[in-house]
Amino acid sequence: MTATAIPALEIDSLSHAFGARQALDQVTCAIAPSQHCVLLGLNGAGKTTLFSLITRLYDNASGHIRVFGHDVRCQPRPALRHLGVVFQQRTLDLDLSVLQNLIYHGALHGLPAGQAKRRAEEELTRLGLVERAGDKVRKLSGGQMRRVEIARALLHRPRLLLLDEPTAGLDMDSRQAIMDHVQHLCRDQGLAVLWATHLIDEVLPSSQVVVLHLGRVLAQGARDEVIAAAGAGDIREAFLKLTRDSCATVATGEATQA
Repeated sequence: MTATAIPALEIDSLSHAFGARQALDQVTCAIAPSQHCVLLGLNGAGKTTLFSLITRLYDNASGHIRVFGHDVRCQPRPALRHLGVVFQQRTLDLDLSVLQNLIYHGALHGLPAGQAKRRAEEELTRLGLVERAGDKVRKLSGGQMRRVEIARALLHRPRLLLLDEPTAGLDMDSRQAIMDHVQHLCRDQGLAVLWATHLIDEVLPSSQVVVLHLGRVLAQGARDEVIAAAGAGDIREAFLKLTRDSCATVATGEATQA
């Protein structure tokens, strides 16, 4: 990222708690335009909470979240206009057709039906699903549903795509197809991507990485930089070392307080 470039996503000193449970603790990270960034963390690390704050499902009482320079709390409309989101839980209407789902989503973003239909067909063609446009969603496989959700997220031409565990429950071929397509979006369309996962093999050689554990950022940077900083041989070893050391530090602190 150049000194003058506006980050696609900038998170600064973000914390969030559910009662006494601290879900996020002073999270700070940034993603450049066109960058593929993997938010890597175990279940319960805080990935979904972070996505909920970025998308304004939750309100951030502390810290700042900016999407292409727009603070999501103070300027939600221009910030969210740049976002496309694929949530962990599937949200398609199973009894509508693929095309009806996409046109309805387009209407929510103010797209006329004709324009939404054209864009939907373009995205479905790129994803190899245009021949299923008239089928009810319930007839699709899990991988096909995920691809439809990606098409839906791209319909309003966002500049930043958020994907929360997008390959959960999918077979290897479906996982690879989605990973390849998202890489293509970054490389050829200049889309910035934040890909949240607990699967270490979804960290690609060209990925930026943010390691999130127990609500804290333990490391961030290019994949090879994270590996080198952890004194590890690969990203799996780096992740294990970082999370193990973090847990040891927490345990030591608790013992000291006791």
